[in-house]
Amino acid sequence: MDDITGKDFDADPKVCFTPENSGIKYSDNDSLDAMLKNVVGSVKQYAEVQISLIRKLSEIGIALSAEKNPDRLLESIVGQARLFAGADAGTLYIMNEENDCLEFAIVQNDTLKTRMGGTAGPITWPPVPLKRDDAPNFSNVSSYAAITGEIVNIPDVYEADGFDFSGTRKFDSGTGYRSQSMLVIPMKNKENEIIGVLQLINATDHSTQRAVPFRPDHIDLIASLASQAAVAITNVRLYRDLENLFDSFIKTIAIAIDEKSPYTAGHIQRVQKLTMIIAGHMIDKTEGPFKDFAMKEDEMKELSVAAWLHDVGKIITPEHVVDKSTKLEKIFDKAHMITVRYEVFKRDARIKALEEVLRAYEASGVKPKDVKEIDERFEQEYNSLIDEENFVLSCNRPGEFMDDDKIERLKKIASRRWQCKGEDSPCLTEDEMTNLSIRKGSLTAEERKVIENHALVTFKMLGKLPFPKKLKHVVEYASAHHEKLDGTGYPFGLKAEQLPIPSKVIAIADIFEALTARDRPYKKPMPVSQALKILGFMKKDGHIDGDILDMFIEDKLYSEYAREELDAGQLDC
Repeated sequence: MDDITGKDFDADPKVCFTPENSGIKYSDNDSLDAMLKNVVGSVKQYAEVQISLIRKLSEIGIALSAEKNPDRLLESIVGQARLFAGADAGTLYIMNEENDCLEFAIVQNDTLKTRMGGTAGPITWPPVPLKRDDAPNFSNVSSYAAITGEIVNIPDVYEADGFDFSGTRKFDSGTGYRSQSMLVIPMKNKENEIIGVLQLINATDHSTQRAVPFRPDHIDLIASLASQAAVAITNVRLYRDLENLFDSFIKTIAIAIDEKSPYTAGHIQRVQKLTMIIAGHMIDKTEGPFKDFAMKEDEMKELSVAAWLHDVGKIITPEHVVDKSTKLEKIFDKAHMITVRYEVFKRDARIKALEEVLRAYEASGVKPKDVKEIDERFEQEYNSLIDEENFVLSCNRPGEFMDDDKIERLKKIASRRWQCKGEDSPCLTEDEMTNLSIRKGSLTAEERKVIENHALVTFKMLGKLPFPKKLKHVVEYASAHHEKLDGTGYPFGLKAEQLPIPSKVIAIADIFEALTARDRPYKKPMPVSQALKILGFMKKDGHIDGDILDMFIEDKLYSEYAREELDAGQLDC
């Protein structure tokens, strides 16, 4: 953007062309045509100056509209206004949330080479109150403009009446500066609400470099610039607030999903943290397979959102499946029913033994050895039932691997019959046999499909959201974290070449978190070394990205995560 003090105005930027001050002189000998030509030329020159100013104002407005960083926007507002007005210094005040004071946002002074606020750091000066002793504060010129909505143009603050410029004089005394002309403009948004005040100091004559009053014919244009700035600030605030709302909403959803189950609480938050650690390190690599890997700020934001939402589909997964800590657990652990059943078996055995003893006593010639034999048979059967019960209950533990011999023993146990309300029933129901025969883990094939369905539901749910362009890959990244490079993953069976790198990062973060999580009641916290060994097997089987895993292990990226999220004893490598 060209400087507004450029060649268009350098000849005399302070000249205001009017018929009275145009400098045109006429003599009796001048022809009417010459007179008209001079007038037209002067008007044309004045019009060109005004058009150039308006064009510059439009360019500034476009630049302000394009800026999304709040700090840089505020700095740009003061800087552009100062250039436009030829001001040496400027201050921007922003109305606080309670609308009871003006807070210093930006301070700029070319003579003193001062930059405060915005990217230069916070300003610690006390705010300007809008009320004093429950009355409007009209003593400060900035608060006066904010309260009344009026523009204040002061040729010399040392000669002005009606305002308290003691603070200005104190500033000048301490810095050696001489504040003179001042233009104070309230900033109104589209709802005509005052959101701040723009204060410009010391308009400068370009030929003499001395402070002069602000030109009246520039005030309306500067006020228009202030209005555009107010709209830009409002838009940036709205944009920021919407982003904050969106971020808070997705985190709330993630927390709600985690809190559905006490066994997965914090899972999503930890996966997001680990994902960003891995991706950030990949960006920093200057050699190896990721030396050319890069992600812009918006792309990192996109990855973060995808990590926060990767398990959103679990919102429809039944709790009793998610929380299934034993093989027989449904709404409750059905192992208790088997325990009760075996209590019946043991009681029946005792009753049977007592009945035999009773019949022996009723018969003549009972011998002590006969009773002893009955007791021994009972003890043998009772112990056998206890052993059988313990075996069945051990099969209920998901950490117990079920080989063919164990499953065959279960089948024999299931063939035992017992009476309940006159009905003959198997010792183990078909459903109990199916669950107890799970070879690894706690889920049946049907239950695993229910769990796996969350990835497809994630895809469907996120696919319905109108993500902006910069978040267009969130659906793809989030829903593919259970895909495998060899195409055996879910929900779509994608292969390596179809999977974006961010999805591969989330996948490794998800697996490592699940393996090392310390809040799973059905397993002990796994040491990091064992988790890395399992990930190594998955790499060998073509399930996860080997380059990412190698970097994860070689650069010990797990260390930072482990120190914050794992027990001290888990970090064993």
